[in-house]
Amino acid sequence: MKTNPDPENSPAASSTPTKSRVFLVDDHPITRQGVAVLINQERDLMVCGEADSAPVAIDLIQKLSPDVALVDITLKTTSGIELMKHLKALRPEMPVLIMSMHDESLFAERALRAGAKGYIMKHEASAKILTAIRRVLSGELYLSDKMKEKMLHRLVNNRKEEVVFSIDTLSDREMEVFQLIGNGYGTRQIASKLNLSVKTIDSYREHLKLKLRLESGTELVRHAIQWVKSEGLV
Repeated sequence: MKTNPDPENSPAASSTPTKSRVFLVDDHPITRQGVAVLINQERDLMVCGEADSAPVAIDLIQKLSPDVALVDITLKTTSGIELMKHLKALRPEMPVLIMSMHDESLFAERALRAGAKGYIMKHEASAKILTAIRRVLSGELYLSDKMKEKMLHRLVNNRKEEVVFSIDTLSDREMEVFQLIGNGYGTRQIASKLNLSVKTIDSYREHLKLKLRLESGTELVRHAIQWVKSEGLV
């Protein structure tokens, strides 16, 4: 006489849980490979695709419909912040986690304002990266304890009458232009790279001088170069 199979030992009960699909956007192949190996070892996560630039990422994300995207700040044709804005418009339900080598104190808040659900630096331990992915997949925000403390402190001690002349006051586009200046790009080169007019870039340069309280274009270039070097963006 045949016996009924034990439900707990049935194929359905022992099947692998559904994996959340992760899409990687980073212009360094070695980084993508390392992160993919880390993710694909997990029972609940898998990499479904990857891209090294914003246009490729936008195209593949629309085709593959991943559950979450990991995006670097520095990409070939535009910044990860700008890509984040496009993704928010295309796939508002898909959380994006920014994973970058760049200092979170400068970029984390910008990333959140652009629509990211979290920010983690690449030097963090593997376990923290996986925790960050799962956190944003569950609908929560992810920031390091240090960054959360900084943002809370700023909120508590905010004084509207104070005007802060620093990198933090720059818009995302101004930051992008400032970084390109620091990387040695001239006005026409920046205009071509960002698909903007020379006149528009000249306007951004004037805004940068005003916001950073710099007297001349030469001083702006020197300031930008020093900042880029200090942040390891060269």
